[in-house]
Amino acid sequence: MTPLLKLVLCMACITWLLLLLASLIKAKGWTPAGFLLALGNRDNMPDPGVFAGRADRTAKNTLEAFVLFTAIALVAHVSGVQSPQILLGAQVFFWSRIAYIALYYLGVAYVRTAVWIAGNVGLVMIIMALR
Repeated sequence: MTPLLKLVLCMACITWLLLLLASLIKAKGWTPAGFLLALGNRDNMPDPGVFAGRADRTAKNTLEAFVLFTAIALVAHVSGVQSPQILLGAQVFFWSRIAYIALYYLGVAYVRTAVWIAGNVGLVMIIMALR
């Protein structure tokens, strides 16, 4: 497996874990009532609260970014273009996302946006290397 595909796989696992974690936090799945709520249809979910809402938005944003990253990384992989810029762009994206996740959970607003932009720069780096 190439380093690029390893980053895609790692990002897939992180995205999956964030989606599970957000669901657990929203339902308070560590409590007996929350566990039963999580097992059900979740028709009557309580107000998620600030932290649970932040966890949910983090997971959804990461899923959206993961879709773009995967598409761009797979095009780069299948195209066979050999460029260090592709891997560097993927690494910039990956580590920016890790920082973004932490900053979003902590509620750090402006720095989080700068890190989000850095992640997008990583995507653009990959695309530019494919020209």
